[in-house]
Amino acid sequence: MTPAANGATILIADDDPDLRDILRSVLEPAGFLVSEARDGDAALRMIRQSPPDLAILDFMMPGLNGPQVCEQIKQDTLLRHLPVIMLTGKSEVQDKVYGIHAGADDYVVKPFEPQELLARVYMVLRRTAIDLEANPLTKLPGNLSIQRELERRIASSGGLAVCYIDLDRFKAFNDHYGFERGDQVIKQTAEVLILAAQSQGSGHDFVGHIGGDDFLLMTTVERAEGVCRTIIERFDAMVPQLYDEADRTRGYLLHKDRKGQEVKVPLLSISIALVTNEWHPLTHPGQVAKIGAELKAYAKQFDRSIYVKERRQPSSG
Repeated sequence: MTPAANGATILIADDDPDLRDILRSVLEPAGFLVSEARDGDAALRMIRQSPPDLAILDFMMPGLNGPQVCEQIKQDTLLRHLPVIMLTGKSEVQDKVYGIHAGADDYVVKPFEPQELLARVYMVLRRTAIDLEANPLTKLPGNLSIQRELERRIASSGGLAVCYIDLDRFKAFNDHYGFERGDQVIKQTAEVLILAAQSQGSGHDFVGHIGGDDFLLMTTVERAEGVCRTIIERFDAMVPQLYDEADRTRGYLLHKDRKGQEVKVPLLSISIALVTNEWHPLTHPGQVAKIGAELKAYAKQFDRSIYVKERRQPSSG
């Protein structure tokens, strides 16, 4: 039985329009959503603008070739989990090795059998899902990947800043407008975090989705507060558009609580707990999470978007 594609998105990049047509004719009937790029430069732009679930790159293309695109993807912390299949017109071992060294997850030799291509697509997507444990809604790395990345960064002994991020009053919004609108808020919040990391981060930042309306972002100590400020600025600018006009104009939701009483619920805001090893060493994920929980509890006392950072310095005595 053929696995279901579940609407997964695939970008195909090849300068040959006939081959793009062939790939589309194989992938779309299987349930995949396909987009096309004519060369490596266009592919990289499209991937950065709207990351697909999988990229199929031709080995040789005008401008950036397949391995060069793959290298740039894998060097980008926010994109490095994107799986890549390389297409090559040759069967020489060195081309396959070159593609794998560039970070490709698999390769297919042209001409190919449609069923072989589909089998490799399913295999790569399945393997990536297992390795990444990605959140199905945002496609961001989940808890297992978050744990591994946090352990790796703690062990590296470099400057580390961990932002625990969640939304204030999201449950009331979700109950009032329904799960579809709530899911849209979660996806747009993920986009805000990614854009903030891209514009203000270190270039090696990590954005993960803990679950629900809880996220985590890792960056450097020097960049952390700029990232936090940008998140708040972008999120607050987005919030009014999430509401119906009457609620937006009023500035709050009229929502019934568990007792059936109508209450005024302020618009969504975002709370960020910023944990760093600037003044105290961070030695294990549990310690980071504990400090983050304490800071987030403090942040939620405010009725506005805010980030809080532990500023207690070690005593000199």
